[in-house]
Amino acid sequence: MKKRELGKSGLYVSEIGLGCMSLPDDLATSKTIVDAAIHAGINYFDTADLYSGGINEEILGSALKGKRKDIILATKAGNKMNSDGNGWTWDSSKEHIMEAVKNSLLRIGTDYIDVYQLHGGTMEDNVEDTIDAFESLKKDGLIRQYGISSIRPNVIKRFLDTSSAVSVMMQYNLLDRRPEEWFPLISEAGASVITRGTIAKGFLTDEGLARAEKANGFVDYNASELTRTVEALSELSEDLHATAIAFVLRDQTVASALIGARTTKQLVDSIIAYEKKATDEEIKQLESIAKIHNYNEHRV
Repeated sequence: MKKRELGKSGLYVSEIGLGCMSLPDDLATSKTIVDAAIHAGINYFDTADLYSGGINEEILGSALKGKRKDIILATKAGNKMNSDGNGWTWDSSKEHIMEAVKNSLLRIGTDYIDVYQLHGGTMEDNVEDTIDAFESLKKDGLIRQYGISSIRPNVIKRFLDTSSAVSVMMQYNLLDRRPEEWFPLISEAGASVITRGTIAKGFLTDEGLARAEKANGFVDYNASELTRTVEALSELSEDLHATAIAFVLRDQTVASALIGARTTKQLVDSIIAYEKKATDEEIKQLESIAKIHNYNEHRV
């Protein structure tokens, strides 16, 4: 498993990271998945305080016991759970972030977080207040680096322009190429992209066509366009899963491609796909089929 530097942070993350939102709430099953990921060379694990109301952080922390020093741990804050436990509200204030990090540290069972991310963002936020929180946490040693998880270009640009953020998490895959327009901006800011939705809800796997036929579209593809596109991609590629992962990693702006797994088999399938690689020619052929869309809202 190769590693890439996350921005200019000095942190080197595995090209495949484990997106932990998909982990089951059963500790034994999740521990098996996490152990298999580490055995495969994955060192980047991403969670959030919002996932399962904090249970996901607890599960991941328990699964990583005794292995903390070997991994890069990322979590997120900004979504405040309502007091009744039903739903959440957006809160990017320094006060909330300073409290949220303490709760995440307790749930995970660690003294520090490697990459702490703002879990969203709007142009109405007091971004100076938010960034002050992250910088204070860095100074206190509670986090090593920070970033943002967002698909809003204007929010991302403002955050990068006024901070020392090292990462931007965005949905990016062959069927959602909107982030490509903003890769130069992110790279010039000294940050890296962490991709989520790397295999597009499974549309970019061996099961892709069957899934597409049951779906009501994806991003800017309507239902029929999605089916036709996935069918064409599948016909051109010997292993669509492998090519989809290779496509995401072809640009050095991307530091790590997150995959989710509810079972060890799903994880192993993605690891095999990553190790199989794909030729530059095959990637170019698939690129010619996949549309390049742009974000229509929240533009710079």
